[in-house]
Amino acid sequence: MSNHQLTRWVLRHSWSRGLRRASLSAAAVLAAGVVLIAPSAVSRGVPSASADDCPDAEVTFARGTDEPPGVGRVGQALVDSLRQQTGMNIGVYAVNYKASLLQLHTDDGSKDAVSHIKSMADKCPNTPQVLGGYSQGASVMDIVTGDSVGGILRGTTLPAQYANMVAAVVTFGNVADRSGAPITTQSPLFGSRAIDLCNPSDPICHAGPGNEWSGHT
Repeated sequence: MSNHQLTRWVLRHSWSRGLRRASLSAAAVLAAGVVLIAPSAVSRGVPSASADDCPDAEVTFARGTDEPPGVGRVGQALVDSLRQQTGMNIGVYAVNYKASLLQLHTDDGSKDAVSHIKSMADKCPNTPQVLGGYSQGASVMDIVTGDSVGGILRGTTLPAQYANMVAAVVTFGNVADRSGAPITTQSPLFGSRAIDLCNPSDPICHAGPGNEWSGHT
Protein backbone atom coordinates (compact mmCIF):
# COMPACT_ATOMS: atom_id res chain seq x y z
CA MET A 1 0.00 0.00 0.00
CA SER A 2 1.46 3.37 -1.01
CA ASN A 3 1.54 6.42 1.29
CA HIS A 4 -1.27 7.92 -0.78
CA GLN A 5 -3.45 4.84 -0.46
CA LEU A 6 -2.75 4.59 3.27
CA THR A 7 -3.59 8.21 3.86
CA ARG A 8 -6.87 7.81 2.00
CA TRP A 9 -7.66 4.73 4.12
CA VAL A 10 -7.06 6.64 7.35
CA LEU A 11 -9.17 9.55 6.21
CA ARG A 12 -11.99 7.51 4.68
CA HIS A 13 -12.14 5.32 7.76
CA SER A 14 -12.39 8.33 10.02
CA TRP A 15 -15.25 9.67 7.89
CA SER A 16 -17.03 6.32 8.00
CA ARG A 17 -17.13 6.58 11.79
CA GLY A 18 -19.08 9.83 11.49
CA LEU A 19 -16.20 12.01 12.59
CA ARG A 20 -15.69 15.33 10.88
CA ARG A 21 -14.45 18.79 11.74
CA ALA A 22 -17.25 21.32 11.58
CA SER A 23 -14.93 24.04 10.31
CA LEU A 24 -13.97 22.03 7.22
CA SER A 25 -15.95 23.48 4.34
CA ALA A 26 -17.65 21.38 1.67
CA ALA A 27 -15.45 23.05 -0.94
CA ALA A 28 -12.33 21.94 0.90
CA VAL A 29 -13.65 18.41 1.12
CA LEU A 30 -14.28 18.31 -2.62
CA ALA A 31 -10.88 19.79 -3.37
CA ALA A 32 -9.04 17.31 -1.18
CA GLY A 33 -11.10 14.29 -2.17
CA VAL A 34 -10.67 13.01 1.37
CA VAL A 35 -11.83 14.06 4.81
CA LEU A 36 -10.04 14.28 8.14
CA ILE A 37 -11.77 14.63 11.20
CA ALA A 38 -12.47 15.68 14.62
CA PRO A 39 -15.05 13.95 16.73
CA SER A 40 -18.16 16.09 16.66
CA ALA A 41 -20.21 13.78 18.83
CA VAL A 42 -17.76 12.32 21.32
CA SER A 43 -19.07 12.09 24.83
CA ARG A 44 -16.69 10.63 27.40
CA GLY A 45 -17.29 12.75 30.45
CA VAL A 46 -13.83 14.36 30.29
CA PRO A 47 -13.33 18.08 30.91
CA SER A 48 -13.92 20.30 27.92
CA ALA A 49 -11.02 22.43 26.79
CA SER A 50 -10.38 25.41 24.58
CA ALA A 51 -9.56 24.63 20.97
CA ASP A 52 -6.63 27.05 21.18
CA ASP A 53 -3.38 25.30 20.33
CA CYS A 54 -5.19 22.09 19.47
CA PRO A 55 -4.27 20.52 16.12
CA ASP A 56 -6.82 19.29 13.61
CA ALA A 57 -5.58 15.76 14.33
CA GLU A 58 -2.79 14.19 16.36
CA VAL A 59 -0.51 11.32 15.32
CA THR A 60 1.11 9.35 18.15
CA PHE A 61 3.81 7.12 16.67
CA ALA A 62 6.30 4.65 18.13
CA ARG A 63 9.54 4.26 16.16
CA GLY A 64 11.24 1.00 15.25
CA THR A 65 14.15 -0.82 16.82
CA ASP A 66 17.41 1.14 17.06
CA GLU A 67 15.99 4.22 15.37
CA PRO A 68 17.01 7.53 16.97
CA PRO A 69 14.48 9.35 19.19
CA GLY A 70 11.55 10.73 17.24
CA VAL A 71 8.88 9.10 15.11
CA GLY A 72 11.39 7.40 12.81
CA ARG A 73 11.39 7.39 9.02
CA VAL A 74 8.18 5.36 8.68
CA GLY A 75 6.29 7.55 11.14
CA GLN A 76 7.57 10.71 9.45
CA ALA A 77 6.45 9.42 6.06
CA LEU A 78 2.96 8.85 7.45
CA VAL A 79 2.80 12.32 9.00
CA ASP A 80 4.17 14.00 5.86
CA SER A 81 1.57 12.22 3.73
CA LEU A 82 -1.29 13.24 6.00
CA ARG A 83 -0.15 16.85 6.01
CA GLN A 84 0.39 16.99 2.27
CA GLN A 85 -2.91 15.43 1.31
CA THR A 86 -5.09 17.28 3.80
CA GLY A 87 -3.39 20.66 4.19
CA MET A 88 -4.36 20.41 7.85
CA ASN A 89 -2.54 21.03 11.07
CA ILE A 90 -1.40 17.52 12.05
CA GLY A 91 0.17 17.35 15.48
CA VAL A 92 2.84 14.74 16.16
CA TYR A 93 3.94 12.95 19.30
CA ALA A 94 6.91 10.58 19.31
CA VAL A 95 6.47 7.85 21.90
CA ASN A 96 9.31 8.12 24.42
CA TYR A 97 10.90 4.73 25.01
CA LYS A 98 14.18 2.90 24.48
CA ALA A 99 13.77 1.12 21.17
CA SER A 100 16.75 -1.13 21.95
CA LEU A 101 17.73 -4.32 20.16
CA LEU A 102 16.75 -6.44 23.17
CA GLN A 103 13.24 -4.97 23.07
CA LEU A 104 12.88 -4.75 26.83
CA HIS A 105 11.08 -1.42 26.96
CA THR A 106 7.82 -1.86 25.05
CA ASP A 107 6.00 -1.61 28.39
CA ASP A 108 7.61 1.80 28.97
CA GLY A 109 6.50 2.79 25.49
CA SER A 110 2.92 1.76 26.14
CA LYS A 111 2.83 3.74 29.39
CA ASP A 112 4.14 6.85 27.65
CA ALA A 113 1.77 6.49 24.70
CA VAL A 114 -1.28 6.00 26.91
CA SER A 115 -0.29 8.96 29.07
CA HIS A 116 -0.06 11.20 26.02
CA ILE A 117 -3.28 9.94 24.45
CA LYS A 118 -5.17 10.62 27.67
CA SER A 119 -3.55 14.03 28.06
CA MET A 120 -4.47 15.02 24.51
CA ALA A 121 -8.03 13.76 24.96
CA ASP A 122 -8.46 15.87 28.08
CA LYS A 123 -6.77 18.97 26.65
CA CYS A 124 -8.17 18.75 23.10
CA PRO A 125 -11.39 16.69 23.21
CA ASN A 126 -12.28 17.67 19.63
CA THR A 127 -8.99 16.46 18.17
CA PRO A 128 -9.09 12.93 16.71
CA GLN A 129 -6.03 10.82 17.30
CA VAL A 130 -4.23 8.43 14.97
CA LEU A 131 -1.99 5.80 16.58
CA GLY A 132 0.86 4.13 14.76
CA GLY A 133 4.02 2.12 15.14
CA TYR A 134 6.73 0.46 13.10
CA SER A 135 8.51 -2.81 13.99
CA GLN A 136 9.10 -2.74 17.76
CA GLY A 137 6.93 0.36 17.83
CA ALA A 138 4.12 -1.72 16.38
CA SER A 139 4.40 -3.98 19.43
CA VAL A 140 4.01 -0.89 21.59
CA MET A 141 0.72 -0.14 19.84
CA ASP A 142 -0.32 -3.77 20.18
CA ILE A 143 -0.09 -3.29 23.94
CA VAL A 144 -1.87 0.06 23.87
CA THR A 145 -4.79 -1.44 21.97
CA GLY A 146 -5.03 -4.50 24.20
CA ASP A 147 -3.46 -7.05 21.84
CA SER A 148 -1.21 -9.25 23.98
CA VAL A 149 -0.09 -11.32 20.95
CA GLY A 150 -0.89 -14.63 22.59
CA GLY A 151 0.15 -13.48 26.04
CA ILE A 152 3.66 -12.48 24.98
CA LEU A 153 3.26 -8.73 25.42
CA ARG A 154 2.58 -7.00 28.72
CA GLY A 155 2.04 -3.33 29.44
CA THR A 156 -0.40 -0.47 29.75
CA THR A 157 -3.60 -0.57 27.70
CA LEU A 158 -5.63 2.52 26.84
CA PRO A 159 -8.74 2.66 29.06
CA ALA A 160 -11.97 2.00 27.20
CA GLN A 161 -13.41 5.44 27.96
CA TYR A 162 -10.76 6.98 25.69
CA ALA A 163 -11.32 4.64 22.77
CA ASN A 164 -13.65 6.96 20.86
CA MET A 165 -10.91 9.57 20.68
CA VAL A 166 -8.89 7.24 18.44
CA ALA A 167 -9.94 7.55 14.80
CA ALA A 168 -7.50 5.00 13.37
CA VAL A 169 -4.60 2.70 14.23
CA VAL A 170 -1.92 1.73 11.71
CA THR A 171 1.09 -0.53 12.20
CA PHE A 172 3.95 -1.44 9.87
CA GLY A 173 6.05 -4.61 10.11
CA ASN A 174 4.12 -5.86 13.13
CA VAL A 175 5.29 -9.19 14.58
CA ALA A 176 1.68 -9.77 15.66
CA ASP A 177 0.87 -10.45 12.00
CA ARG A 178 3.39 -13.29 11.86
CA SER A 179 1.96 -14.84 15.02
CA GLY A 180 -1.58 -14.64 13.65
CA ALA A 181 -2.75 -12.17 16.27
CA PRO A 182 -2.99 -8.74 14.58
CA ILE A 183 -4.76 -5.79 16.13
CA THR A 184 -7.46 -6.09 13.49
CA THR A 185 -8.71 -9.37 14.95
CA GLN A 186 -7.46 -9.29 18.55
CA SER A 187 -8.43 -5.85 19.79
CA PRO A 188 -12.15 -5.60 20.62
CA LEU A 189 -12.04 -1.82 20.90
CA PHE A 190 -9.73 -0.92 18.02
CA GLY A 191 -9.78 -3.84 15.59
CA SER A 192 -12.47 -2.35 13.37
CA ARG A 193 -10.52 0.88 12.89
CA ALA A 194 -7.05 -0.66 12.54
CA ILE A 195 -4.84 -1.73 9.66
CA ASP A 196 -1.66 -3.84 9.86
CA LEU A 197 0.65 -3.38 6.88
CA CYS A 198 3.29 -5.99 6.01
CA ASN A 199 5.59 -6.19 3.00
CA PRO A 200 5.29 -9.68 1.44
CA SER A 201 9.00 -10.38 2.05
CA ASP A 202 9.20 -8.93 5.58
CA PRO A 203 10.41 -11.70 7.94
CA ILE A 204 9.14 -9.85 11.02
CA CYS A 205 5.49 -9.88 10.01
CA HIS A 206 5.33 -12.47 7.22
CA ALA A 207 5.68 -16.20 7.86
CA GLY A 208 5.80 -17.30 4.23
CA PRO A 209 8.76 -18.14 1.98
CA GLY A 210 11.02 -15.65 0.21
CA ASN A 211 11.62 -13.40 3.19
CA GLU A 212 14.56 -11.01 3.21
CA TRP A 213 15.60 -8.46 5.81
CA SER A 214 15.34 -5.77 3.19
CA GLY A 215 11.61 -6.41 3.19
CA HIS A 216 11.48 -5.05 6.72
CA THR A 217 13.93 -2.19 6.39
